[in-house]
Amino acid sequence: MWLFSVTVEPEEHDASVETEAPATGATLLLRTPRDGTPEPLTTPEELAAAAAGLAAATGPVAIDAERASGYRYSQRAYLVQIRREGFGTVLIDPIALPDLSAIGAALSDAEWILHAATQDLPCLAEVGMRPSRLFDSELIGRLLGFERVALGTMVEQYLGIALEKGHSAADWSTRPLPHAWLEYAALDVELLIELREVLLAELVRTGKTAWAEQECEAILAAPPPTPRAEPWRRISGIHSIRNRRQLATARSLWEARDRQAAERDIAPGRILPDSAIMAAVKANPKSPGELLALPVFNGPRQRRLAGQWFRALDAGRQLAEADLPAVSQLSADPDAMPAPARWRDKDPQAALRLAAAKQVVSKAGAAHHVVSQNLLAGDVIRRLCWRPVRPLTEPAVRAKLAELGARPWQIDVLAAELTAALAAAPTTLPTTVPGPAPSPAPAAAPNPVTEPGSADL
Repeated sequence: MWLFSVTVEPEEHDASVETEAPATGATLLLRTPRDGTPEPLTTPEELAAAAAGLAAATGPVAIDAERASGYRYSQRAYLVQIRREGFGTVLIDPIALPDLSAIGAALSDAEWILHAATQDLPCLAEVGMRPSRLFDSELIGRLLGFERVALGTMVEQYLGIALEKGHSAADWSTRPLPHAWLEYAALDVELLIELREVLLAELVRTGKTAWAEQECEAILAAPPPTPRAEPWRRISGIHSIRNRRQLATARSLWEARDRQAAERDIAPGRILPDSAIMAAVKANPKSPGELLALPVFNGPRQRRLAGQWFRALDAGRQLAEADLPAVSQLSADPDAMPAPARWRDKDPQAALRLAAAKQVVSKAGAAHHVVSQNLLAGDVIRRLCWRPVRPLTEPAVRAKLAELGARPWQIDVLAAELTAALAAAPTTLPTTVPGPAPSPAPAAAPNPVTEPGSADL
């Protein structure tokens, strides 16, 4: 159970905060952390002192991590930011200090506040940090009815403070990290604790506290994602290729690129863009020279690797017919669901059940001010409808939803209406299958800075 309190702090002049407009309720721009920007910890002695200080502090802890997505092959953390009342903010360099289990142990009993936790939890686990309790401010923003749940947007909406931004897409593997980047990183945890307080009050006001608790618990309990069976099929534009031999050459090029990217820890797209793979497959060059004649291969980097790319193309072209990939990815499950667009042809009654279920979820989303996808995952809806529930009773539907991973609150909100809708679904396919009602516009959140009755900060 989450506990919260909202306190009123006396106003003090802070040069790091600038008022953008003089009117009452004006947005404040926070350019730098209120306590200054610390340098990243890089020594075991500094780490031990930080662990002791964090353990002695109290209350929830704000945590964030920076990766180098788009620059590096791995999704490891290149900076970890932590803030806790009674200690302040600390930045840690996990390249210099790859084992942060001492920090994880110091915070083992604390509630961790992360924004979009599923993005950061894997890289935090790699360095030995795993929470026992979680408050995901982005997820909770969605439950409260907002489609725009970026941290800066939510802080501005709920706290009336705009964060200085600008380095979210930076290459965080850079060393040394520029001071401006460190300021940006520290600001990411600067107001998470205050944001949590306001979001908790909103959860209580809307009766969604139990929803949020169950969702955060589900994130912590979720197993690691299953690796894709054929990740090469995510090449941009691959769906335009319907020839098995060409698919084999695309797969061979993708695999050669992936090996090179993993060895050098460079993002695959920086080694060879998807557009180059597609151009080579369609041009089908007969020699390295013909490959280099393609515009996307005429740069110095691609010239150095031309032999490797051509050998990969050739390997795909020489595969035996039996080893060629299927035009479409085959499932090991003979009863696997087809793509929703094919339901009408494969199983018309399943298509009708799906349309009816989507209507229920959409209407419930409007009633509860939650976007449909956050009320019940699309994959759960499809799996519920692909094969009819037998017997079609509310207890059976509740059991099926639970089996598919729906949370208790979702089952309580939807089970009765889904049962009725599935029972009433027509058995004759109309000319066009009705789609779901439009998603409702998200409810306007109260502005705690200006509206009466809201929590004072």
